[in-house]
Amino acid sequence: MARYHRLGKLPEKRHIAFRKPDGTLYPEQLISSEGFSSDYSLTYHIHRPTQVLEVEKPIDVALQFANLDGLISRSLKGFDISANDDYLESRVPVLGNDEIIISLAAPRKSMSDYFFKNSQAYEMIFVHIGSGVLKTMYGNISFSYGDHLIIPKGVVYQLHFNDENNRLFIVESTTDYRFPKKYINRSGQLMEHAPFYERDIRLPENLETHEETGDFKVMIKRDNKIYPYHYLSHPFDVVGWDGYHYPYALSIHDFSPITGKLHLPPPIHQTWECGGAVLCAFVPRLYDYHPDSVPAPYNHANIDSDEVLYYVDGDFMSRNNIQKGQITLHPMGIPHGPHPGAAERSIGEKETQELAVMVDTFKPLKMTAQGAAIEVKDYYKSWLEH
Repeated sequence: MARYHRLGKLPEKRHIAFRKPDGTLYPEQLISSEGFSSDYSLTYHIHRPTQVLEVEKPIDVALQFANLDGLISRSLKGFDISANDDYLESRVPVLGNDEIIISLAAPRKSMSDYFFKNSQAYEMIFVHIGSGVLKTMYGNISFSYGDHLIIPKGVVYQLHFNDENNRLFIVESTTDYRFPKKYINRSGQLMEHAPFYERDIRLPENLETHEETGDFKVMIKRDNKIYPYHYLSHPFDVVGWDGYHYPYALSIHDFSPITGKLHLPPPIHQTWECGGAVLCAFVPRLYDYHPDSVPAPYNHANIDSDEVLYYVDGDFMSRNNIQKGQITLHPMGIPHGPHPGAAERSIGEKETQELAVMVDTFKPLKMTAQGAAIEVKDYYKSWLEH
């Protein structure tokens, strides 16, 4: 995100002796990306973060793709994914390629007896239903309906939920999430025309320092496996940190839509970009104000991207019979557009109350077996006149 942040107590300079009250050193840890060439943070611990008690046999979580034709528009009923007590077991991958994994999750219980670290991907967790606290070694972030949680690769975290009713839409990326270059000035500041502002971004706060030792399980994802690591000390034993590598939150409700006289294309809804995709937010907004405008999107065939739309709430003016939590996948090069009657219905309307998250990938997506189990039959025929 290219924004400096710090919490807790720190020495005057990096890499100098920083001592505890008893005279011993606080172990310093550099957490860096792209070797030493990109975002990093310096953290100061009570205990050495290298004390491993045991590593259990890894759990295979490689995607199991269904044997399906990829060049067909498809739709999935996301809320048909069953709830599960365990957070990691609740994560169900439905679409993916070698850069992006899209999952749905309905965890009932908080992470209390283990921690999770994704060392394979950066995570965007969209909170569709639920609220609680994201706890990390960098501090805590409260979350609720509509929040995007951006968790960089390598961050150890726990999700604590306020109740058992939770629905999450998760996008894993092998490269980091960045705000679009078109929104950023040469100093790294969000520009005036950006649809969100720095004060909308919620950073970690309330740094909790845990001094306990014992047996702390950290589930670490790498190479499509999860490795159960057991550490001697609590992962959140940080007394202070500073830098640019940390989690943050941005609510979809704080996204200020850009509107125009005539229909504007999806890039004006963009929130993040990464190496394998762009992410967008469709939010309640005023429609185009030309007297003859057709607010519904025109038919289009994006020849270089697969388009995934996750429907969150409101009235989806371009679609018929779409439910909350439903996903549509429109593959690159195949035309799609408003359902029959949608363009006509939109004429003369002044606003829309729709809420959705979009992911456009640069490589084709494949559907997993779990995704195929919740597929809407013959969605690709839904544009036929009846």
